[in-house]
Amino acid sequence: MPTSPKDIVPLTRARAKFTELCDEVSRSPVEKLITKNGESCAALIGADRLEYYHQLERERIHLTLLQEATRGLEDLKAGRTLTVRQLRTRYGR
Repeated sequence: MPTSPKDIVPLTRARAKFTELCDEVSRSPVEKLITKNGESCAALIGADRLEYYHQLERERIHLTLLQEATRGLEDLKAGRTLTVRQLRTRYGR
């Protein structure tokens, strides 16, 4: 969801209207971008939305691990393996 100008809130205004902003982000999927000296410094989002973002991140990590495991199995089937000695030589351990 793109951020609209009305969703960009200076820190001084966010301090003064914090409760109101919290109510707004908890009622709708809107996000508020907090700025300090004209630069982005934080975001205010609903707790449900944050949990959703965390779930997406966990799913992305799991997909990445599955891709790496699949790639490893493909390397194993193709004979692309190294001995312990070759690993130690390559990585100096």
